[in-house]
Amino acid sequence: MTRRQLLQSASNGFGYLAFQALHAQSVQKHKAKNVIFLFMPGGVSHMDTFDPKPKLTQLDGQQAKLESYVSGPKRKYLGSPWKFKQYGQSGLPVSELFPHIATVADELCVVRSMKSEFPLHARANVFLHTGRNFGGFPSLGSWVNYGLGSTNKNLPGYLLLNHGDNPPGGLENFSNGFLPATHQAMSVRADGVPVENIVPAAADPIQRAQLQALAAQDRAFLAKSQNNDAIETAIKNGEMAYRMQALTPDVLDLSKESEATKELYGLNSKNEHQRAYSLQCLRARRLIESGVRFVEITPPNLYGGNNGTWDQHDKLREGHQTNALVTDQGVTALIKDLKSRGLLDETLIIWAGEFGRTPDTGNGDGRDHHPFGFTIWLAGGGSKKGLIYGATDELGNHAVENVVTVHDLHATVLQLLGLDHTKLTYRYSGRDFTLPDIHGRTVPALIA
Repeated sequence: MTRRQLLQSASNGFGYLAFQALHAQSVQKHKAKNVIFLFMPGGVSHMDTFDPKPKLTQLDGQQAKLESYVSGPKRKYLGSPWKFKQYGQSGLPVSELFPHIATVADELCVVRSMKSEFPLHARANVFLHTGRNFGGFPSLGSWVNYGLGSTNKNLPGYLLLNHGDNPPGGLENFSNGFLPATHQAMSVRADGVPVENIVPAAADPIQRAQLQALAAQDRAFLAKSQNNDAIETAIKNGEMAYRMQALTPDVLDLSKESEATKELYGLNSKNEHQRAYSLQCLRARRLIESGVRFVEITPPNLYGGNNGTWDQHDKLREGHQTNALVTDQGVTALIKDLKSRGLLDETLIIWAGEFGRTPDTGNGDGRDHHPFGFTIWLAGGGSKKGLIYGATDELGNHAVENVVTVHDLHATVLQLLGLDHTKLTYRYSGRDFTLPDIHGRTVPALIA
C-alpha cells in the first residue's frame, strides 16, 4: 500500500483526514488562481526598459569606474539609446522600446530592485525558476501546481509554451524535481504540431482497451515493486494523455477567436516571430480559461547559440529593438484581453528575466551580465497596480532601496496565490523542503 492508501484505510480514514488537514494549512483564502510567467531569458537591460538613468546618459562614453566582475580600464559608460516617457496616472517611465506596454502602465507593479546571485545564464535561469543554482529541484510552476492542483482534470496543470528550444539550464528550469512527475511542465510548441502524438492512433474502443491492458500491467508491476511512486505517476500520465486527446486540440485551436482579438494580439503581423509569440500569448489566455494553473511562455531565440534571447553583449540596439518588437504587442494584448474578460484579477502575470545588464560596455556596442540590480514587473492577481517599488543607484549598478531577492519573489508569488511559503512543504530525503528553503520573505508592498 502507498502511504496515502494506508492513511485512507487506517482508523476508518481518520489518518488521511489529518493528512489532508495538514496540507490545507498551507492554503489560505486567495485572490489569484492562475499564473502566466512571461520569461525573458538572456538578461533584459533594466536601464533601457523600465529604469531610466539620466546620470548614465550624461556620462555616456566616459571611462567607467565601477567595481564589477567585468571591470577593466577600457570599459566606458553606455547611456541608453532609447528615450523614456511617463505613462498613466502612475507616471510610470517606460522606454520607447515598449509602446504597447506603455498603454497598460497603470496595471503594472514594477520592481526595480531585484537581485540575483549568479551572472551565468544557466545557473541564473535555474535559480530564478527553482530557488537553487543546480538541477534536481522543483520549479515555481511545479510548486504552484502541487500546492493548488489543476481545476481541469483533462489538462496538465503546468504548461510551457515555447518555440522548439529551451533557454540555458534546459529542462531543469521546468522540472518537477522530487515532486511527482505529474507536476512537470508539458511543452506546447508555437511552430508545427503543438503537441506530439495527441491525435488518436486507433478508434476509441480499441485505444481504451489498449490503455486498460497497459494500466493492468503497470499495476501488477507496481504491486511487486512495493508501490513505486514513479509507476503510479506513469499510470496517471497515461490516463491524462488519453483525456487530453479530446480537449487539447480544441483549446489550442484559435479559429473560433474573433478577428478583433487576433488583431489585438498581432496575429496578422508581417513579422513571423511576432506572430509566433503572440500566438502563444493568446493560447495562454485560452489555457487559463480552461483551468490550467500555471502557464509559462518563452520567446524565440533569434540569435542562435545557448545564451538566451535578450543577451546582447554587442548590437544592443538591434537586439533589444527586435526582441521588444516580438514580445511587446502580445504581452500587452494578454493583459487587456484578460482584463476585458474579468480574468486579470485572478491571473497573476510575471514578466522577468534572470538578471539585468551592466551600465558600462567593453566594446561600445553592448552590455554584459548583471545580477546586482535589475527590473521585473507583475500584473493582475492581487499585485498592486501602478507601483514602482525599490531602486537601483543613479547608474543602475546596484539595487540600493527595498532590495528584493529571487527567494523574496517566490515567497510573494505564493502569497498572492494564498500559499504560505513556510508551510507548503514536501518531504524528500529525510527533510521537509519548501520553494524558498530557509530564505525568502513576502513583500507586502507588492500586494494590493
